[in-house]
Amino acid sequence: MKNHPTPPFEPQQQDMPGFTADMRPVPDHGEESYHGSGKLKGMKALITGGDSGIGRAVAIAYAREGADIVISYLDEHDDAQETAKWVKDVGRRCILIPGDIQRADHCQHLIDTTLRELGGIDILVNNAAHQASFSSLEDISDDEWRLTFEVNLHAMFYMVKRAEPHMKAGSAIINTASINSDSPNPTLLAYATSKGAIQNFTAGLAQLLAEKQIRANAVAPGPIWTPLIPSTLPEKAVETFGSQVPLKRAGQPAELQTAYVMLADPLSSYVSGATIAVTGGKPIL
Repeated sequence: MKNHPTPPFEPQQQDMPGFTADMRPVPDHGEESYHGSGKLKGMKALITGGDSGIGRAVAIAYAREGADIVISYLDEHDDAQETAKWVKDVGRRCILIPGDIQRADHCQHLIDTTLRELGGIDILVNNAAHQASFSSLEDISDDEWRLTFEVNLHAMFYMVKRAEPHMKAGSAIINTASINSDSPNPTLLAYATSKGAIQNFTAGLAQLLAEKQIRANAVAPGPIWTPLIPSTLPEKAVETFGSQVPLKRAGQPAELQTAYVMLADPLSSYVSGATIAVTGGKPIL
């Protein structure tokens, strides 16, 4: 069994949105460990927030399973180029599209470009997210609350609405929820609230799209070691990150790969409306 880093982590802070290369230790995205077996051969996937963290791990896994990839990201160009390198190393196409998914017109651009460059869309992974921590309610500005919902929830609706008409039977929508969907951290009030909404959005969406044989599911990660952590949490919280779950450590992005592959795999044709918890032993009920 692989030995994973455990807290305490080295003290570290970054400006939002954070960069992979500056993290200590650098996260594991399955670069050396994930081996595909053709589960997604010939499929076409669009991943938001695919430049780093969970999104990078999903892109690597999908490419090694045979999919071509479009990666949506804000402006973290170095991280995005690194992810594209891993996708192209296995002979798959990787299209990088920077921009702000708060804007409905940019979400339309993402879908239009995916259709034009890849010829279709079989898998939509809504993974991009914004979070910030606050110790009191009065510290959360109206603009911060609005930003969190625009990025985490409204963009998800924009993406699904524009992708769905082009998705055929057997396609999959996978939304990144959170352990905070069921067990909200009070210092992440806006983020946790948006993630609870994502879980309900996914459950309703699965029923709405069932007649078209398009599946919708969510993955609920626990504490995962990504650039979001040192760029959004206080230094002391970063040092002990992951110690609160039964496995007593943060998860690595690579440890979510199999969940996202399973939900995208056409063989999972009876799995829809589910939330897959990847939480280090903390139950989501």
